Amino acid sequence: MSRSDDMTHIADSARQFAAVVWLLGKVQSGKTSIVRTLTQATDAEIGAGFRACTRTARVFDFPDEAPIIRFLDTRGLGEAGYDPAADIAFGEDRAHLILAVVKALDADQHAVLDVIRQARRRHPDWPVVVAQTNLHEGYPAGGGHILPYPFENASGDNRLTDELTTSLRHQQAQFRRVLGEAALSFVPIDFTQPEDGFAPVDYGREALVKALIAAAPAGVAVALAELPDAAEGETDAHKADAHIMGFAVAAGASDAVPVAGAIAVPIVQAAMLRQLAKLHGMQWDRRAYAQFLGALGAGTLVRTASTFGIRQLVKLVPGYGQTIGAGVAAAASFATTYAIGKAATYFLARHRRGARADEVAAIYRETLQNAFRLAKQRQMRAGGAGGKP
Repeated sequence: MSRSDDMTHIADSARQFAAVVWLLGKVQSGKTSIVRTLTQATDAEIGAGFRACTRTARVFDFPDEAPIIRFLDTRGLGEAGYDPAADIAFGEDRAHLILAVVKALDADQHAVLDVIRQARRRHPDWPVVVAQTNLHEGYPAGGGHILPYPFENASGDNRLTDELTTSLRHQQAQFRRVLGEAALSFVPIDFTQPEDGFAPVDYGREALVKALIAAAPAGVAVALAELPDAAEGETDAHKADAHIMGFAVAAGASDAVPVAGAIAVPIVQAAMLRQLAKLHGMQWDRRAYAQFLGALGAGTLVRTASTFGIRQLVKLVPGYGQTIGAGVAAAASFATTYAIGKAATYFLARHRRGARADEVAAIYRETLQNAFRLAKQRQMRAGGAGGKP
């Protein structure tokens, strides 16, 4: 199997477990700005990354190499003859979250509400978060964002214009009437470009992520918590957490199948290490690998290798091995891959600066414990959610 085939297999494995966030909103409502701000992807990456998945929808996987989250964007919302059935079915058997995107001054949201109403008939458990965007369009002349962010405990602020306050409250009332007692939250945001002159450009991002995590099922919340924040750094290295999670999920998914994990998991881990080096602007060479493995410690490597071999044998036991054994193997491969990724990120950051990386083994051990907790939250199991496009 070629390296290209390996990467396709890794992406497909991770995609089985990736959270699906369904973006529902009219044209120019700010959906792309939300994807850009949450993933820190460039406009070019977003433009090239979206691909058709149904006749009326497209999907953006992040990270592309091993997705932890998929943004489903419905096109043509409100057009005559639009049937949301195929888009609803796309995430039918997965933990799902609807992110409704509405411009703060746009009172006509019947197209968005109609689709949500249909989706909730089939999936009343799907939570809905409403992002009220483009706040600056309702600011007074020369006005800017109100700081600190004032919408945590109220729908408005007395420093907002009456027009904006009235519109925000009207939209909230519309959604509450449709959804009744269903899980529902509202987050006013304003994601802009630097040249627009509104600072910060990601106004309300923290509140949006917080609302999404609070509303989402556990597995989705884990993925959302790994989304990169621009404040964490100026290079692509701040995207490392999302990539590590994606590759760890792919390793766990691969190891849920008898025998296949013995081949796939090392391939996934090698691909992860290459990707992490790329994010740090580096390449692995023989010396760097030797230093990393030495810092990780011979004892850690022996324990990882031996327990991995035992897990593969357990999976072959009829009945037990292909149910409980496979689940344990998946969780263990997820956890060890995640821990190796975290240790490698620390090592690469230090190695790039020419500094000693003395804490590699300690970071691996500490992260491994947390990784098993994450594996439990994700409820990884043999079979996954099924391979959808």
